[in-house]
Amino acid sequence: MSKLTAAQRKALPLSDYVFPERAPGPGSYPIPDRAHAEAALSMVSQHGTDSEKQAVRAAVHKKFGLMGPPGA
Repeated sequence: MSKLTAAQRKALPLSDYVFPERAPGPGSYPIPDRAHAEAALSMVSQHGTDSEKQAVRAAVHKKFGLMGPPGA
């Protein structure tokens, strides 16, 4: 996974963020590709609230499908 620079994060479309209202700041969980989606799942499992965990799982499942069901 390549690390996104600040400029790259700002250039991502809002649809690539789980929480576009926070983008491109902390806790916005960018998921432009599978590697970042996996990182988002890992980060939210460590630092997110229950509702954030559900939202990230649902967004990743919707976008990538094969990464497990939203409730997993």
